[in-house]
This record gives sequence, C-alpha cells and structure tokens, in this order.
Amino acid sequence: MPRARSSAPFGGSVTIGRHLLRVALCAALLPGWAFAQTIITPEAFLDAAVGKTLTFYEIRSGGLVGTEQFLSRRVSVWREEGQSCVYGQITTPNGQICFLYDNDPDGMPVCWWPFLHEDRLMVRLASFAEGEIQEVRSITEVSLNCPNAPTS
Repeated sequence: MPRARSSAPFGGSVTIGRHLLRVALCAALLPGWAFAQTIITPEAFLDAAVGKTLTFYEIRSGGLVGTEQFLSRRVSVWREEGQSCVYGQITTPNGQICFLYDNDPDGMPVCWWPFLHEDRLMVRLASFAEGEIQEVRSITEVSLNCPNAPTS
C-alpha cells in the first residue's frame, strides 16, 4: 500500500467487482463515516486486490504515489516511480489494512482505511493528524517484475 511520505485521482474511475460493491454497500450502514463514502473492510479490499497490481494517486495533487502488487493476503511489493521494489508484510488490525515494508526505518507499519467515494476506490491514512487520501486509478494483472519476491 502506498507510503504516507509520498502521495495520489485521474479523469476516470476504477471499476470494482460486483462482490466488492455488495460488501461495500452493506458496510455503508456503519456509523461515523461521511455521507457519500462507503467503508470497505480490509478483507473485502484484499479479496479484490490479491493477484492484482494497483496504482495509487494522491487525491489533492493528482500526482502518482506508486504501484503495489498484492502477491498474497500477507505480502505485497511496492514501487514508487523511479525507485526499486520494496516488500511489505500485510496485517489487518482494527478495520485497517497495514503494511510494514522492508525499508521502514522505524519498524512501524503504515495503516489505511479503504473506502468507496462516488464509485472510486480510495484509501485514507489511518491517522487523524495526517488525512492523506489516495485513489486507486487502475487495477491490472500486470506484474511489477520485482526480483526475489518472497513466497509467504
């Protein structure tokens, strides 16, 4: 998942599978989320993401943050534009999806809340102090072709 230090919408939306939309619509009844936003559970997000490569853009600037390939429900590989691949361990505590990357100097995971907004898949940094929001603009099956991918 995108790093908080970097950031990412384009003129179009990602089509989300029917299963993910059904789960998201059921989750819309959860209190505490702004109107027109539909929370997605980390499990539903992973159902749609595993085996795929997602591209993230910072919502305010529109700039590319990076691309993440979800190798399994526990392992991903992240690449920022012009950078090398970084592998991450995925966890899902407290309704968040969290990533602990191999190069994180503090050893702390970066956590996100996935949601839908106007049929666009978004993630919000799970820190109220930093409200960064990123949009998933593409979901493909194209590999990042990173070397030495972990298998678990």
